Amino acid sequence: MFGSKRTLADVVAQLRPDLSRESLGVGPDFPGIAPNPYLSGAARKRTAELRAGVLALGTLVDWREVGGEGRPRVVLMFDVETAGGIAFRGIADESLTITALTRLAPGQVFPVRYRPAVMDHYVALAQDADPTQVQRLADDIESRKRT
Repeated sequence: MFGSKRTLADVVAQLRPDLSRESLGVGPDFPGIAPNPYLSGAARKRTAELRAGVLALGTLVDWREVGGEGRPRVVLMFDVETAGGIAFRGIADESLTITALTRLAPGQVFPVRYRPAVMDHYVALAQDADPTQVQRLADDIESRKRT
């Protein structure tokens, strides 16, 4: 490893090919999955910014379990639609209960938050979202699709 030009993303892709950019369905500009967001100051900052981000709707495409002690840590892949009409593949790194994990199914729609100023594919589940606001967003997105 010393003297090598391999990046952390290269090592992760070799150890966990299911977390590669290609298998996650994101482009080469995607910064990658943090090995453990609890050990990374940048990941903690990103998570805090996402929790205060803009509401959007994400349709669950797939997920990968990446570890966790007590509560499974999973990477959730979403097809995200925003109120402004932007669509992108979003990746959320979340800790879920075993019960929530067993209920995951492709095609489920979840409220998510994203950072419009950054647009780096990272999203977070918006578990605190007001149901009326989520319904209004869903109606806006649906009406835009019909026109």
